[in-house]
Amino acid sequence: MLDVQRLAKRYGEVAVFRDVSLSVAAGEFVAIVGESGVGKSTLLNCMAGLDVWDEGRIVADGTDLSTLGDDARALLRREKLGFVFQAFHVLPHLDVAQNVGLPLLLLQRPDAARVEAMLDAVGLAGLGHRLPQELSGGQLQRVAIARALVHGPKLLLADEPTGNLDPATAGRVLDVLRTQARESGAALVLVTHSAAAAAQADRVLHLRSDGIAP
Repeated sequence: MLDVQRLAKRYGEVAVFRDVSLSVAAGEFVAIVGESGVGKSTLLNCMAGLDVWDEGRIVADGTDLSTLGDDARALLRREKLGFVFQAFHVLPHLDVAQNVGLPLLLLQRPDAARVEAMLDAVGLAGLGHRLPQELSGGQLQRVAIARALVHGPKLLLADEPTGNLDPATAGRVLDVLRTQARESGAALVLVTHSAAAAAQADRVLHLRSDGIAP
């Protein structure tokens, strides 16, 4: 599903990382760990086509992202990717159901039943009418997961999704993320500082400035 080949990223003359290669299969859960500042979030943003890189290739579902312009990358993200942000990034003026259903709306295929099913799957049944400010941090992260999965993405990217949560809530959120990704057959890439979160993955990769290693 995802193939990263000898990727390098620099800011001016300063290398963030280089020679990063990895592959993630459909239905596989891979965690990426590493020291602060090594570029884990930057790597994830490159995988989503949200950031640019200086060398190498990223192929997602058979498409080389480097061959796409900004509009084509946005369309690919809309159709095939789901992104779970640490800071949730829910829209405060939309209720929970509207936030979760936004990817379907952008694809011009609204589906209230699918939204309700996703809310039920992440443990938020009956809360679709609430506004984000009425929810806890753990509930908001589950809204973000439901939104990332509602359109059936092939690739799910999660950037420190449990970083702002207490350990018990983090465990529940991670379980929801892992279970939903596997049920949908999505390849899941998780960037995390948490050893407990990484331990749930099928594989753990260590990002360093000179590449990536098991």
